[in-house]
Amino acid sequence: MWTRLQIASMLFMMVQAVLFGIGMVAILATPLNQTAMTLIPWMIAISFFVSAPLAWLIAPRLQMRYWRRRGTQGDSISG
Repeated sequence: MWTRLQIASMLFMMVQAVLFGIGMVAILATPLNQTAMTLIPWMIAISFFVSAPLAWLIAPRLQMRYWRRRGTQGDSISG
């Protein structure tokens, strides 16, 4: 559990950066840019709260013991 928490905490900021970038493109490249001053703080908060569970779900996939238990080499996430 401790290792998963450490990996998830490192992943958290990367996942949040990706979600933030997707949200910014979605706001600024569409007609939503008229209300960008209102939507950007909401998008930041949503990306913060969504990235924690996503990082928690991705973390075990980056551990070798996860793949040894399954009997495979890995996938596109773990390499």
